Amino acid sequence: MERVQFQQEQMLAELKDLVQKGLFTQKEVKQIMQKRTAFETALVRRIPKKSDFLRYATYEMSLEALRRKRAERLKLPKGPPSVSDYALVRRQFQIFERALKKFKGDVGLWIQYIQVAKKEGARALVGRITARALQLHPNVPALYVLAASHELEHLSPSAARALLQRGLRLNADSVDMWREYVKMELNFIESLRRRWSVLGIDVKGKGKETVSTKKRRQPATSGDESGLEDEVVPEEDGMEVDGEVEELSEDEAARKQIMEGAIVRAVISNAVKAVPKIELFSSLHNLISTYPSPPSLRETLLDHLHGLLHDTLPSLPAAIKLSATRRLTADLSGEPLVDALRNANDVLSEAVRTSSGEAREGIARVYTEFIDEWCGKAADNTLKAYLITSAHLLIQQLPSPIPDALLAAHVRLLVRHHASLGSALLPPKVNSPEKILRVSRKYTTRAPSSATVWLARLEAEKHFAQPEDVQRAWQIARGQVEGDGLEDVWLWGLAPKDVRAPTRNSAPGNDIAGEIIRDVEQLEHLLPESKRIREPAAASAIHEVLLMRYAAATHRALLEQFGDPQRSQDQLQQPHQQHLNQIPHGAHASSSASAGDAQETAARSDARQELLAAHQRGQVGRAPTRDCARAAAEARLARVRRLAAAHTPSARVWAEVFRQEREWHHPRERHRPHSASGPGADAEADAGVLRAVYEYWRQQDGVEATAAWAEWLLRSGRGSEAVTVVGRARSVLGEQAGEEVERRWKAILDGAEAGAAAAAGEDADADDDGSGGDGDGDGAEVTGEEP
Repeated sequence: MERVQFQQEQMLAELKDLVQKGLFTQKEVKQIMQKRTAFETALVRRIPKKSDFLRYATYEMSLEALRRKRAERLKLPKGPPSVSDYALVRRQFQIFERALKKFKGDVGLWIQYIQVAKKEGARALVGRITARALQLHPNVPALYVLAASHELEHLSPSAARALLQRGLRLNADSVDMWREYVKMELNFIESLRRRWSVLGIDVKGKGKETVSTKKRRQPATSGDESGLEDEVVPEEDGMEVDGEVEELSEDEAARKQIMEGAIVRAVISNAVKAVPKIELFSSLHNLISTYPSPPSLRETLLDHLHGLLHDTLPSLPAAIKLSATRRLTADLSGEPLVDALRNANDVLSEAVRTSSGEAREGIARVYTEFIDEWCGKAADNTLKAYLITSAHLLIQQLPSPIPDALLAAHVRLLVRHHASLGSALLPPKVNSPEKILRVSRKYTTRAPSSATVWLARLEAEKHFAQPEDVQRAWQIARGQVEGDGLEDVWLWGLAPKDVRAPTRNSAPGNDIAGEIIRDVEQLEHLLPESKRIREPAAASAIHEVLLMRYAAATHRALLEQFGDPQRSQDQLQQPHQQHLNQIPHGAHASSSASAGDAQETAARSDARQELLAAHQRGQVGRAPTRDCARAAAEARLARVRRLAAAHTPSARVWAEVFRQEREWHHPRERHRPHSASGPGADAEADAGVLRAVYEYWRQQDGVEATAAWAEWLLRSGRGSEAVTVVGRARSVLGEQAGEEVERRWKAILDGAEAGAAAAAGEDADADDDGSGGDGDGDGAEVTGEEP
């Protein structure tokens, strides 16, 4: 606390000056002292936090802003600066300095310090900070960029160039560094052009006369007076003139090369040698295209860049697309846009025709990206029809096998734009919904195992076919698709819900229960089917994803039933009763179930009966307090047992189920049905359900399960039970796993202590603010905002 007292003593002079100037009252100064004392106390803890320093600095910034506003409003007479004029800004810098002593390796903190110093106009300090930061972090490109921009803002291009060159020597593979270097050289050329324009100097050397030219044209008055004008040695004079002319011609040539971008071209060439990647070419292309340079210079630089691109990455699909779309800029419209779009389309389609094998697949992929992008941008339907027709003709002209990306993109574009284009603008073979369906089905016969083609066909079926045809097509797709995209095909027909999204209580009239029933029905059908996927890795991943969705759907079903105690008993019972009755079970759960699934379906049936019995026990009478809470707990426990008996959940699935049950009451604290015996009954119900999840979960991942269960016990006020669980982890899980559990338990305890300390600090601040002041009650708290 001695350090806190020392800092308090350092504040006295500035606070006294603030009161004397009338910027703050005595009561406000007392509040400022209380706030600063709280911040200083937090900074001297054994393990300080960066957030404490940042909160302190933010408070001082807002306080300085308030001081300036009040000084401007009071119109104080100008005089020599006093201590309060710079003390608050100085304190901000001191806070950052103290923070950096503790967190030297935090690059973000250095950048924040630099930004604050630049905001306050401390030019020399910014230079010193960047120098120190670069010494500690020489491999961080952002620091070089900040330092160079600071030098450029203060008209020091040579210093900025030296900084960037030093950074490039250490970070030669940084695209951002090369981009900033090229940008700086472009800025240098533009500044020279404007300066020479003001001075009357053009690229060819015309304009204001140079000093040597004036001397040559000035009459020799001294020679006329002395009569010695004819005694000038012609040889020496001729040599001097020739030297001056040669020097002027060299200056003119150098000036012309600079203005034509010779420096920038050299930088671009060096960048390409250091980083021969498409990311560099794309970044430099966007920079040069958008920089306000003369058109001739821009074209020269783009020609040089794309020449290097053709030599460095001649066959890369992304490079071919970048070269083809070079003329397509954001400011084009009318006829120039049509010409540029046509040229780009011709170049890309020709590249697809002339390529083969994997190269054709890659180029076709970037071609489809180009068509998708410009069909979305183009406001004119004629341009959209032109692009779609080009893709249609290209597919007809290509030999087999045709790239999957091109087939899928053709179907997607037809489905998306057929309504707006109409039959007149589309090719005759695909100008109606029936023809689009026929083409999409034909494409899936050409590429039967391609997920992208099947997904495009499913979208066409969804828009134009009957529901039973859509389900049939989806079932065929699940059986035929292989490789990448298999998971997307399996999840295509499910409702697009986020499994971690909070559940909402439905109002009367909303068909939320119907949606839940449909979700559960589909998932009950898909789960056994997913085990028969031929690829073991894909089968395991898809089964896990389906189980995650299934757990979320059944959780939503229970929340829908028990979430709102204000509903009538019939509204509370009906959706879930219907949901339970419509879940497939027994022999008709799946018509194609194999004999190996018999035990699984039987287990699902038994668990379903248990869940239904628990549900019915909670429907005796109308007691939405005790009986409803007990029925909810039994239904939750039955859901967990059913998951374990009917399926094979992974550790990730059990972790999700644990999270769902842990947050059973929290998302809807206002609507939860309190039991007649008080909140303790809810905790007991949660404990029973979570204990069951923990027992299943620890069989898959003992460390994660034990840590999560112990944390919940600790936060529920059952610390002794949590200690027991952690203590027996070594004997149950093994020595190494037990050590990991104990390490995580220590982290949980440290987090709990830190949270308690923060809460206590906030309470103390509230007490200080409430008891502070002179007791008159008319003083506003100083928060850094104008009251």
